[in-house]
Amino acid sequence: MTTPIYERALGGDFARLQPELQEYFSLAPGSGRYGVGEGVFDVVGCRQQWLRPLLRLTAGEEAFFPEYGERIPFRIENHAHLDPFGRSSLTARREIQFPGRTRLFHDTTSFDDSRSKPGLVDYVGRYRRLVTDLNLSVTAEGRLRGVSESSRLFLGALRIPLPAALDAKAYAEQWWEPAEGENGKHRIQVKVIQPQLGLVLVYAGSFDYRLRSYPGQTAGQGHLPGYARPDRWESRV
Repeated sequence: MTTPIYERALGGDFARLQPELQEYFSLAPGSGRYGVGEGVFDVVGCRQQWLRPLLRLTAGEEAFFPEYGERIPFRIENHAHLDPFGRSSLTARREIQFPGRTRLFHDTTSFDDSRSKPGLVDYVGRYRRLVTDLNLSVTAEGRLRGVSESSRLFLGALRIPLPAALDAKAYAEQWWEPAEGENGKHRIQVKVIQPQLGLVLVYAGSFDYRLRSYPGQTAGQGHLPGYARPDRWESRV
């Protein structure tokens, strides 16, 4: 079994994470287990009404969506696996249950060591056409912070780096809140901000999380359930 990708990216700082976060990010290919989280977003979606028609045009990518709501139930599954190119990866599949419509939002985070500075790259959406570099850090309280750096679009054979004036950055923080609920809960908050448009996407909420075993025989390192696979894989960074 390989080392979890977040541990590889953080190095010695991984041990500074809250124990519950270490467990959350401990999935590795070949472990035979996957993670399931269920909870409620206090807020989720696009707050700016004038921007929602534009996001409606891109909703088929299953990365951004035009809805906005409060107290919205959601479910996330985390699957650790080797991608088709042999990279250790973690695929997350989220179901956001807006009234009358469930939106999917999924991505694959891979550890890439093909460049001079190894690290995590995140491929977003059902076609994995948008990729961004992830910069991780651990706070003094043991929370995990992540900031997306430069992004690229892959349109056919084209690789299009997004200039800073157009690129949207995601700011994420995840932690364990022992005082929430009877036994504590995971909490997450994410903001996606674009310099020209402002706040494009926000989600923040709490959830319970558990590890489950894959049914049947032990899953190999490349195992990813069919419903969690993207419509297209991307190897370029």
